[in-house]
Amino acid sequence: MTDSLGWRAKFGVLVPSTNTSVQPEFDSMRVPGVTNHISRIAIPNIALNNDDDFNRLIELIQAAQIQAVDSVMSCEPDRIVLGISAETFWDGYKASLALKESLEKHTGLPVSMGSDACRRALDLFGAKKLGVITPYQPVGDRNVVRFFEECGYSVVKIVGLKCESPVKIAHVSEARLKDAILEVNQPGVDAIIQVGTNLAMARLAGIAESWLGKPVIAINTAIYWEALRSSGIPDRLEGWGSLLARH
Repeated sequence: MTDSLGWRAKFGVLVPSTNTSVQPEFDSMRVPGVTNHISRIAIPNIALNNDDDFNRLIELIQAAQIQAVDSVMSCEPDRIVLGISAETFWDGYKASLALKESLEKHTGLPVSMGSDACRRALDLFGAKKLGVITPYQPVGDRNVVRFFEECGYSVVKIVGLKCESPVKIAHVSEARLKDAILEVNQPGVDAIIQVGTNLAMARLAGIAESWLGKPVIAINTAIYWEALRSSGIPDRLEGWGSLLARH
């Protein structure tokens, strides 16, 4: 016998308690037989005015993460999916591998996460020169650039929106995100990547591909795509860009 609704896969999804975008975007991409089970990493909605504030946010997430992991494990998921972005890029490529290995060892389950999903998507498209959009303070942007450069990509242009708190990341409008897409679309850019899972850009990214004629990858789309494909689920979905529709 298998789960009556999650008969293909049950995803244990970790999100910061301040995040209001991952759950609705992941649920909109859900396919029949797959269920998402949210476990919230309890953090306060602190002010993000500078690099020190942002470093503190990362520390808060790291301190509370395992409790959220252990909580969702009681529903016996098939895969852990990190609906968190900054932590997966922090301190570069080797640190991202160590984070994934640590969580897989702790849970005994495969783990899907943003940095790895973005790398796999970029390799699929053969993209090397990137335009990047983040909601972060400069320290977050530097860690994102470091990760991509250590993986062999070149970040041609990065726009950090410097959102004032974790909750306010979700307040960024599609109009502002459109401006950011156009700003990072510099000559020679092969693909545009948006990181920061509380930026609701999955729908807009799919639309933007039709303007630009190149991949525009929202991190929530990349994470969910990687979780599905790594679980052996091949379903294609329209409305979220070429990654989910054709790969």
